[in-house]
This record gives sequence, structure tokens and C-alpha cells, in this order.
Amino acid sequence: MYSHNNIFQTELWKGGPAPGQFYNFPGTNYNNSNAGGFTAPDLFGSKRSSSPITTGTSVIGVKFDGGVMIAADNLVSYGSLARYQDVQRVFKINEKTIIGAGGDFADFQSLKRSIDQKMVEDMCYQDDIDMKPKSLYNWLTRILYNRRSRINPLWLEMVVGGMQDGEPFLGHVDLRGRAYEDDVVATGFGKHFALPLVREQISNGEVLTLNQASQVLRKCMEVLYYRDCRAISKYSVAVSTAQGTIVQGPFEVNQNWALATMIKGY
Repeated sequence: MYSHNNIFQTELWKGGPAPGQFYNFPGTNYNNSNAGGFTAPDLFGSKRSSSPITTGTSVIGVKFDGGVMIAADNLVSYGSLARYQDVQRVFKINEKTIIGAGGDFADFQSLKRSIDQKMVEDMCYQDDIDMKPKSLYNWLTRILYNRRSRINPLWLEMVVGGMQDGEPFLGHVDLRGRAYEDDVVATGFGKHFALPLVREQISNGEVLTLNQASQVLRKCMEVLYYRDCRAISKYSVAVSTAQGTIVQGPFEVNQNWALATMIKGY
């Protein structure tokens, strides 16, 4: 009886979704051809990567008789591209603390701003109390574990060193907030290539001298340059002793490609 009534022939919801799809709001161009509608990349607004993009590779830290050394090369890679070849990844925090960073460099820059702000606050108090390396180390474990628990990790591996109440301190923190202290620590490929080289030097319980620590770090950076395709020959070293902290470099590793002429069949 109502078949000829124009009121009931008009669409009730013009532009409305088909069953299982989303409404196409004015000003948008969502593709609703897929049932469920979950394949559109911008369906729920802007999306950002949760994996590292511009990254630094290995960081190596070593204790010696009177302090700590941390070394890292000066490359920050954009994916597989050796994009930024003069970026320092070891830093002086204050006269007691040094730090090295591997992983997503943008995440580290964000974290470094917070650390720098804390240093400014310490200077403003003028009470001669500075952040000690173990304090920074514990703070980083809380920050990184908190971000991991929110399923939004900072993609970093950090090496923290310095002088803690007159004694050398060296610790490692990863993106999940896991942390440990040791006489030698490393991140990335350094865990596989550099740690055995350093532990060979201290296998008898010996404590390295400043010169020995410098030489073994140079050897580690040379091996990593040969073996790690995300490393370059230029590296920097942060040193912390009772007299203070300093960042040295960049240095060049000793390169020897004479063996390359013997490689056949590739």
C-alpha cells in the first residue's frame, strides 16, 4: 500500500555504511569496500612506527684501575644507509657520569633532553650534589621499563659509567628495563665480538690500566668495523676518572685490508 509513497523510497541514511563497514564521513576518503574496514592505514588516525629508524650500533664499556671508558663509533644509520657519519654517541653527563647509547637515536635525543634538564636543575641548586652514575642507571631502568610496560618502548641499549663514591661503576640497561653491572659491557654486535676480546685480557682477574683499556677498546672498534656492516672506522671515547670526565676523539681504527686479495669465489 506504501509502494508509491516517495517518503519511504528515500534513503534513511545517505552515505551510510554497508553492514560491517564504517560510515564515510564528509571530507574523508576511506575505502569501505573491505568488510570490516580495518585495512585502511589511516582508519584510526595517524600511525607512527614502533620500530627504530635511525640507529646506532655497538657501544662498549670497560672498567680500568681508576675509572671507566665507554666507546662507540660515530655512525647513525638510516635503515641500511650509512646516513649520518659524524654523530657522537658517547656523552659526558657531569664530572662523575658518562653514558653511551645504541639503538634509535631519536629516542636517545628525547631522553637526553630530560637528563640535561636534570643537570640544569642540579646547577641551579648550587649544593655541590651531582647525579651519580648509579642514580642515572637506576632512573633509566625505571624509565625504560615503564615505557616497555605501556607497549611503547624506547628502542635503546644504554651503557652508563662513572665514579660512584670513589669506585668505578659500569652498567647496562636495555629497552625492556633489564639491567646488570659488570667490569665490561657491550651492546649490539659488541656482545658477540667485543666482549670475548676484553674478557681475554681480564681472564686472570687482572685489572686493566688506562693504557691497556684504551688499546683493547681500539682493537674492539677495529674488529667491529670489519664485521659489523652498521659500523664505520671513526669512533669516540668517553673517560671517567676521579679527576673528572672527558670525551675524546674522533679516532680512526687501524685498517688492514691486505687479506681481501686472498678472498675468492664471491
